[in-house]
Amino acid sequence: MPESIIRRTLVRDALLIVAGSFVFALGVDAFMVPNGLAAGGVTGIATVTHKIAADQGFYLPVGIQTIVMNVLLMIPVFRSGGLRYAARTVAGILASSLLIDALAPFVPPLCQNDLLLACLWGGAVTGLGLGLVFRSGGNTGGTDIVAQLLSKSTGWPVGTLEMVADIVIIAGSIPVFSFENALYAAICMFVAGRVIDTVVEGPSSQRAAYIISGEHDRIANAILYELGRGCTEIQARGVWSGSPRPMLFVVLGRRELGMLKSIVAEIDPDAIVIIAEIHEAFGEGFKEIGVQ
Repeated sequence: MPESIIRRTLVRDALLIVAGSFVFALGVDAFMVPNGLAAGGVTGIATVTHKIAADQGFYLPVGIQTIVMNVLLMIPVFRSGGLRYAARTVAGILASSLLIDALAPFVPPLCQNDLLLACLWGGAVTGLGLGLVFRSGGNTGGTDIVAQLLSKSTGWPVGTLEMVADIVIIAGSIPVFSFENALYAAICMFVAGRVIDTVVEGPSSQRAAYIISGEHDRIANAILYELGRGCTEIQARGVWSGSPRPMLFVVLGRRELGMLKSIVAEIDPDAIVIIAEIHEAFGEGFKEIGVQ
């Protein structure tokens, strides 16, 4: 890869990490900590211990806690040899943690009388910030690292282990805050997850259609010249009949889906049409693959 592209990629990743960490810190300071929403992760643990310390009369910064907790978690990452990922993760941990503490005195607490608004906006803002960091190929540490380590030893899916860890953290916040807060924290975690997926993978604005029909030639011709979309024929075979059943594959925009259905229905009402949701498409006819 040319040096100029590598340099541009590094600059882009650094900007994403800083911008994402800034947005994440705003969400934590404005919505999460002031409203007692421990929505999983290391930040959730830090939110709980921050409240316990405050009740005892001393200040325990959330950001510094997350750095300390992540130090031990990062050791296996370095041992695995993934230096590029480790470097971006360390940058994400430091940037997000330091910004949480740096912005805390200046960010006013929001939605303190409405936990529903706090959890929705807290999840949206922190999810946006985390999504930007994840797009850089980095991370902010926390339960996902724990889940990856446990997955290697137990064989359980990473997603399942991460969800279990977050549920345990949310449940552990009940004695410190309340059962109601824990329920809202779970909603917050769900919203954040959806926003992260949208930011990392992109909005699901495109669809992939698989069409199986004896009239595949006519349908392909209509897709090419009426819909103006490229079309690929995949050689398939019916298992029961043993006869060849060519299958058409086409990627199209969400607004073109109705027109495709009309084309297929007019030519072959008995055709099998499968519509799948996709997030991104690269190559000829779509955006260029490479540095985005």
